[in-house]
Order: sequence, then structure tokens, then C-alpha cells
Amino acid sequence: MDLKTKFTPQSWPEHPEQSTVEGKNKFLGFWIYIASDAILFATLFATFLALKDKGPSGMEFTSQNLFELPLAFIMTMLLLTSSLTSVYAMYHMKNYNFKAMQAWLAITVLLGLAFLGFEIYEFNHYVHLGFTFTQSAFGSAFYTLVGTHGLHVVIGLGWFILLMIRNSKRGLNLYNAPKYFIASLYWHFIDVVWVFIFTVVYLMGVMK
Repeated sequence: MDLKTKFTPQSWPEHPEQSTVEGKNKFLGFWIYIASDAILFATLFATFLALKDKGPSGMEFTSQNLFELPLAFIMTMLLLTSSLTSVYAMYHMKNYNFKAMQAWLAITVLLGLAFLGFEIYEFNHYVHLGFTFTQSAFGSAFYTLVGTHGLHVVIGLGWFILLMIRNSKRGLNLYNAPKYFIASLYWHFIDVVWVFIFTVVYLMGVMK
């Protein structure tokens, strides 16, 4: 079957993301990548926990007097909502509704951009207070962990945007359906990592 064959909602496969050998290979490669990325984040979490609140004697900044839980909660809600909207997008992808899928992906991107805006604001606020990457081991661990996650968010947003633009006139087919679905899975992975960051960095830090 031609990967770029035109379909109808009735002829569209139930699982278009794995209807071809190429799609299945993409899935295999994706899970190998996720395993390696999970190891990266596990290392960063372990480093953060080891260096949390560590620095010069009598240092000014600690997790209790620095982090703002309401801001972190807003960021969490934005990212979790974006995960839900990406689910809606994939629902429409499986029902061969290209326009609805693109619309929900656009909402996902907007929510992700809002999250990034708050994260940039947070980092800028901390730097102006004097809590910088080189201020302490705690600062280095915090910015490395949260910044690495932020980089993943940027990559995920860029991935969505490129897919939406590149396929805006092509519509759905068995060639690009796996790409959309894997991008959505990547976005869910980012959201799961952020839930751990919210819990370990912010919630446990403020309420310890």
C-alpha cells in the first residue's frame, strides 16, 4: 500500500500509527530513545536530591524560602492540560479528521508556549534575586534539571509546529500519522517528567 494513499474515514485504519512496517520501526526507535532519556532524567533527579540546599555556610537561598508553589502549580496545570489536548488531537487523527487534529495540536502548542513563558519568568526572577547557576551547588542542580526539561519542551513544541506546517496541505496519510502519534507520546513523556519535577523539586522542597 502506498504510504501517501488518500483515505476516507471509513477506510482509515483503526491504528494508523502502526499500520506499516515503517510506523512500527518508528515506535521501536522511539521507545529506545525514551529509555535513554529516562536514564538522563533519573541521573539529574539523583543529582538534585544530593545537592538540594547545599552551598556555602549560611547561604541565603533554600528551597523553602525561594520556590513559589502557586506559580509551579499554574505551570503544572498548563502542561497537564496540554497533554489532554494532545490526546484529543490523536483521537481526531485516528478518526481521520485532519482539521480537528491540527486545531487541537495548535491549542497544545499555545499551552506549551504559556508554560515556557512562566518558566522564563521564574528563571529571570530567581536570577534577579541572586539565585544563579553558579551561586551554589543547589543552584547548579536546579537549573540543570529544570532547564533540561525546558529544553525538551522547546523540542516538543518545535516538533509539533514543524509537523503542522509541513503537512498543512498534505492531510493525513500512513506516512505522517506515526510522526504525529510519536510526537504526542514524546509530549506525554515531558508531562510525566514535569509531574516528578513539581513533586520532588517544588512540593517536597517547600513542604519539607
